[in-house]
Amino acid sequence: MRSAALYIAGAIAGLGVTLALRSEHREGTGIPVAAQQELESVEKEINRTEDATLAKVHHERLDPSQQIILLGKLLFYDRHLSVLRNEACAFCHMPEAGFAGPVSELNRTTAAYPGSVRTRFNGRVPQTHGYASFSPVLHYNTLQGDLVGGAFWDMRATGLRLNSPLAEQAQGPPLDPNEMALIDAACVVYRASERPYRSMAEDLWGSQAFAVRWPADIQETCDRPSPAPKADPLPVHLTPVDRGIAQATYDKIAEAIAAYEGSSEVNAFSSKYDYVMAGKAKFTADENVGYQLFRSSATHCNECHRDGGPGEEPLFTDFTASNLGLPRNPAMPYYRENQLDGFGFAANLLGASYLDAGVGGFLEGPENPDREWTPLAKSFIGKFKTPTLRNVDKRPRPDFVKAYMHNGYLKSLKEVVHFYNTRDAFPGCQAGDPGEKVTCWPAPEHPETMNRRQLGNLGLTGKQEDQIVAFLKTLTDGYMPATK
Repeated sequence: MRSAALYIAGAIAGLGVTLALRSEHREGTGIPVAAQQELESVEKEINRTEDATLAKVHHERLDPSQQIILLGKLLFYDRHLSVLRNEACAFCHMPEAGFAGPVSELNRTTAAYPGSVRTRFNGRVPQTHGYASFSPVLHYNTLQGDLVGGAFWDMRATGLRLNSPLAEQAQGPPLDPNEMALIDAACVVYRASERPYRSMAEDLWGSQAFAVRWPADIQETCDRPSPAPKADPLPVHLTPVDRGIAQATYDKIAEAIAAYEGSSEVNAFSSKYDYVMAGKAKFTADENVGYQLFRSSATHCNECHRDGGPGEEPLFTDFTASNLGLPRNPAMPYYRENQLDGFGFAANLLGASYLDAGVGGFLEGPENPDREWTPLAKSFIGKFKTPTLRNVDKRPRPDFVKAYMHNGYLKSLKEVVHFYNTRDAFPGCQAGDPGEKVTCWPAPEHPETMNRRQLGNLGLTGKQEDQIVAFLKTLTDGYMPATK
């Protein structure tokens, strides 16, 4: 009961600040009014899932592997691990949308999702967490002349420290000012120490996991949104030993989330494609033609979105990065985040002139852990990690809109395939032109590194585009074969 008591005390202590911040940012957030009902529905489902998972922990006998996966799931669905206690990891990664963005209206409009401070939007679309656990630690393949692995669109979660890109990815959003916005990694540990799953975590990690002597101002400090002041980058003031304990537990939290994201609940391999490969279902005529086109030298699709080979699990990605020549997406609120907010933070001081450098930006920046990679930066400007195509069409209802690519510029699989097919075959145009995405395309954001070999003018007919789309829809998990 100690953990429950701590939670209640902490919640009361932080309630005043939290409510004040929520009130300040309820209006004028930039969130479309039409998205509000969907957002509320997602938040209710997150709470329901957390409650059901807690009940399972308390009422079922679990072996160690089940315990760590369930603990990871609790952490994944815990909105209290954000500055305003309103945003869980799952907020941007729900199963009904393939562990990607679950709000159709946001996908249709802003593409990016708001953070715990609702006036702050991310600069990229939420990636799917499905099948991400298969990504290797980031490394340079000399024979290919390419970087392979990592996590995030820009590969910056290398996996070099924790030997898991997915675990290192899990440590990003809690501290990102535009996402969960906690000001110090120690705040994640402190908040977790107040939660009902504390005793379970201590059983798995040891009683030292939360044995941190917290400063008297811990509540006040952790209720302030990130970023931390440059003059005080670790505003939770701890002794070196307590800082070490907090960091070790933060690593354990990330590893638990990665364990859940690597579980069969997230990576089911249960699509129609899987049943066809197992000889337990058959493609329709259009799906079969689409699959053959997908694998053909005419489209180059599976050169990057590899469907595996003998003895391989088909993951539909090669874990490299590419610049597809996408236009920018001016609908993203990030381009307008150039004014200081109420906490003195502006995410994008460049405003509308901002260019997303992708992997090249990571290689040029301070997060690059290997100076031998720095000379690669110029050739990787505008490149983004190739995502898996598994669950690329997974949606909770037929009219649900998904946002594709790192900036959400494309809104349907038909648009995606049409872009690959016609990017260079059609004339250029301005954003908002009546023919945009149909008979013309705006200029690419980074033409200097654009992939010109594998896409742009494939010569496909409209029918062939539709057949490739039909195949891509067979990659959705949860397929139920017809019974005789």
